[in-house]
Order: sequence, then C-alpha cells, then structure tokens
Amino acid sequence: MEPSRLKFHVPEPEVRPGGTPDFSNVPIPKAGIAPRPPVDTKPEDMRELAYGIIRVLDDDGNPVGPWAGSLSDEELAEGLRHMMTLRAFDARMQMAQRQGKTSFYMQHLGEEAVSTAFRKALEPGDMNFPTYRQAGLLIAGGYPMVTMMNQIYSNELDPLKGRQLPVMYASKEYGFFSISGNLATQYIQAVGWAMASAIKGDTRIAAGWIGDGSTAESDFHSAMVFASTYRAPVVLNIVNNQWAISTFQGIARGGAATFAARGLGFNIPSLRVDGNDYLAVHAVAKWAIERARKNFGPTLIEYVTYRAGAHSTSDDPSAYRPKTEAVAWPLGDPVMRLKEHLINKGLWSEERHKQAEAEVLSGVLAAQKEAESHGTLHAGGKPSVRDVFEGVYAEMPPHLRRQRQQAGV
Repeated sequence: MEPSRLKFHVPEPEVRPGGTPDFSNVPIPKAGIAPRPPVDTKPEDMRELAYGIIRVLDDDGNPVGPWAGSLSDEELAEGLRHMMTLRAFDARMQMAQRQGKTSFYMQHLGEEAVSTAFRKALEPGDMNFPTYRQAGLLIAGGYPMVTMMNQIYSNELDPLKGRQLPVMYASKEYGFFSISGNLATQYIQAVGWAMASAIKGDTRIAAGWIGDGSTAESDFHSAMVFASTYRAPVVLNIVNNQWAISTFQGIARGGAATFAARGLGFNIPSLRVDGNDYLAVHAVAKWAIERARKNFGPTLIEYVTYRAGAHSTSDDPSAYRPKTEAVAWPLGDPVMRLKEHLINKGLWSEERHKQAEAEVLSGVLAAQKEAESHGTLHAGGKPSVRDVFEGVYAEMPPHLRRQRQQAGV
C-alpha cells in the first residue's frame, strides 16, 4: 500500500474580494455576562476571560454588568471627543498624503476606542511602547496636534528632526516611547522597562502594544517569558483588528484558540475585550493597570476590533477583502456606539454631535494650517542638515566632525 502524501496547509480567510462578508467565526457574547474578578485573582481562576469577550454596552447602547461604571458622565463625553478628534485628524492627514505633503500615513479608522480609552486609565509617568496605530494615546493625553503634524511633515519644527518615518511619534513627557518600524520590538522593550521600574522601586508601570499579525514574531514570546518569570508591572496589549498588512489574522495563529489564550501557558491573566466599546476598554485597562501597580504582575489583553481602513496609504484593502466587510463588522463603530450611549443618558443629541464634529474639524484645520506654515515634505522649512550629526554620541567622534565640516554645517 502506497503511503499517503503529505499536504501543506495554508489558512484561508472566510471570504475573498467579491464575496459576502462572513464573521460567523467571531462569536459575540451578550454584554454584561463576563465576571469581573478582584485584581489579585490567580490566573488559573479566571481562564474563561481569555475566550469570551468582555462587553459593557449592550445592543441598545446601555451599560450592563460588573465592568460598567468606571467612567463619569464628563469622562464619557471627553472620550467621545477624543475619538472624534482622532478620526478627523486621520482624515486630514490622509488627504495631506494624497496631496504630496507627506510621504506616508496610517489611519486608525474603526480602532479609535482602543488607544484613547486605555490612555485615560494611565497615570502620569507610565510609559507606552506603541505600534504605529496608537496615536490615540497622544490625542487623549493632550499632546499637541500641531507637533504631531510637524513630525508627519518632517518640517523645521519636527521634534524628531526628520529622523523618523511619518506617524512614528516619540515623547517621553507624554509616556510615548519612540515607535519602531520593526515588528514586535516594543513588546520586549515594555517588559524590560517595567522590570527596571520595579528594580528601582518606582511607581510607574509600562504598557506594550502589538498587532495580531506581529504575535507570530519571536519577540512576542520572549516578552511573555520575561513578563511571567519576573512578574513585570506591565500590561501587554494585542490589538486584533482582523488583518495584518494584507493577511487575515488566521495566518498568525492558524485558527487555534484566541490570542488572549496564549497568555495562559505563561500563567499570565488574559482577557478579551470588545475593542469597539469605549467603556469596556477603559474598565479592563483600569483593572489591568491596577493589578500591575499593586505588584500582582502582568496582564495580557486582546482587543477584538476591526481595521476599517487600509493598512496604510501604500495599501489597497480591496485586493484582499470584500469592500463591504467593514460595514458588516458585528461590533459596530466605536464612535457611533459611544454617541448612542450618551444620547440614551440625555447627555448628547444628534444636533450636539454635528456641532461637536464642526468644532473638532475646526481645531484640526487650525492645527494643520499652523503646521504647514513651517513646511511640508516638498515645500517650506526643513530640519537642519546639522541635525544628522547630533544626538547619537555623547562626544562626537572625529570622523563625524570632519563630515559635518565638509557638509558646511
């Protein structure tokens, strides 16, 4: 009998371009049914949270369950404005890229709740190690939009002196570690920073960020080993937006379990949360941050969300997924869901929302006008050539001094 030939398996998404969107592989539990354990609960006693989805807002926009109540009315309204600001900022910068004012841009469309809500659970001095899709940490933290735009344009007031790609911001003051274009490096950096904070006896915690596709990188697993072994005061965030650059999330895990479940093998508390529910994101973030600050160790959080836009301005998502897939996403739009909740509470209205949209857009346009007055990619002021030689060595070596003299700067 001839032995059967081996077959090579390549995971396939449920639907290809031209097909009907299908999210039957994303079971959505009812809001409010997930338990909220005390922050000192042992990981083995809360394993179920790695498989469900923690939700606070029900289908009618009302908060239910034990995770509700972490935000005041004022904080909820502020959260909506932060998400609206990020969305308007994205739209203007996307347009600026198309106009040739910057070389590159990456939107956050559909994911605004994840970073903006998480930021409001942090304290001053805490440090984020983000990917390129967490600008909401800066928006919600009060970082000036003009400064963000200066960096995108690489103009004369770019705080990074033209040394970084557009959207790869950095600000120690605002707890935003310099973004790396290499995937997953920020995970091990976050764990190392958190370990150092504990060694020094400090009070500050770290947060690492990664996308679903990047969990296939070895740095992800290295970070998990060190976080678990040394009980690092760190929150490890996985933003599962269903798509890497152009490959669906199954490529990174082959359809096995959930991303959150990967933490269980390291004995790390692991939770899945509705990433389009601002209230749920904030509540879970607050829980994990409190756990880290009270020396109960790391937490792994998977945010179930959807990248509604392209991966970047260099990407065309219609080549790998149905055009209507974003509309079919079962967890909805984070901005619209929080808006509906505020209307239900009598704190908002359709008229107030239109007014807020106009106010937000006016602020973004004013910031853009100011930033562009200092230069864009192909026009106006630029960082000094002298900056190329600065900021690398404590004492500039002779060969760089000679090069700088030859450059006449």
